[in-house]
Amino acid sequence: MTSTSKAVLESARIATEISKLRPDYRALLLVVSRIPPGPSDVKSESLLQEAETSAREALSKQPVTDIPHVAAWRDAYKAFGAKPKKERSSLESLMRRAEGGLPRVNRLTDIYNAISVKYQIPFGGEDLDKYIGAPVLMRATGKESFDTTAAGEEITEYPPAVLEDWY
Repeated sequence: MTSTSKAVLESARIATEISKLRPDYRALLLVVSRIPPGPSDVKSESLLQEAETSAREALSKQPVTDIPHVAAWRDAYKAFGAKPKKERSSLESLMRRAEGGLPRVNRLTDIYNAISVKYQIPFGGEDLDKYIGAPVLMRATGKESFDTTAAGEEITEYPPAVLEDWY
């Protein structure tokens, strides 16, 4: 582990307002290195297919909203003032897409999306080299930008204020 990644892990925190709303919330931060950036490949495709199979099996038994981990995140989002039909956790969004096929984005994103779906946890990735200061999980204001892709093009969105991930 590099000194930079160690410093990021040691300085990460959850804002008090989040802890008050959900004292049961826990976060696990991992540092993964040596996954070279690049397009989706055979390995990431295999992981996504395995995750899609797992999701289809879970969804054949119950609606997505009744899957225990999805239901727990819906409850957490309600505590933050979100409307569950409109604002969903990444886990629920991916589970809803899994039946028709998960997106193929790039090697790293494919890997963490597959982990999220297969193990039923919201799981994501960040580029530690882009951090300025400590990562903090806090309430969003609605003015935060979110860089993503749509129809293969990079875009910036401004999602509703619910929960801001590690920034």
